Amino acid sequence: MEIVAKELEINRSLTKLRLFTNQISDTGAQHLADALRTNTTLTDLELHGNLIGTGGLEHLADALRTNKTLNILTMHGNRIKDQEAGFIADKLKTNETLTRLDLYTNQIGDSGAQYLGEALKTNKSLTLLQLQTNQIGDSGAQYLADALKVNKSLQDLRLQTNKIGDSGAQYLADGLKVNK
Repeated sequence: MEIVAKELEINRSLTKLRLFTNQISDTGAQHLADALRTNTTLTDLELHGNLIGTGGLEHLADALRTNKTLNILTMHGNRIKDQEAGFIADKLKTNETLTRLDLYTNQIGDSGAQYLGEALKTNKSLTLLQLQTNQIGDSGAQYLADALKVNKSLQDLRLQTNKIGDSGAQYLADGLKVNK
């Protein structure tokens, strides 16, 4: 992965990179993050179904702080938990280019939803957030609903196959009443 990342740092034509369902680990993710900090052409990065853990996610999230071209980041199926969702959410607060974030089929719970909800309150670029097939319950739905009350850019929020019950559905409905 180091060789691919080195080439990505200097490449000026590649806009999409599909590296899904490989064996990319934290070390490989760190190399990719280093490349993302300087790459000015990549708009779409698919890393779903890899072995990226806490360390790799922290590096990739940090790269979102400085990268000005990435629009789509696909990270589903990487065993992302609340802490890792927090890393991503922290950088989403100031990122102005990411429009689509796919975090479905991970292990994100209510705390991760809280982090993402806080980020959505200030993020103005994200239009699609995929969180289906995670562990988000009613309190996580409440955090996301609170974000919907102030976020005007998000157009598509996917939450199917979580642990959201009637009260969580009511929170979301209340958030949608305000989100227009």
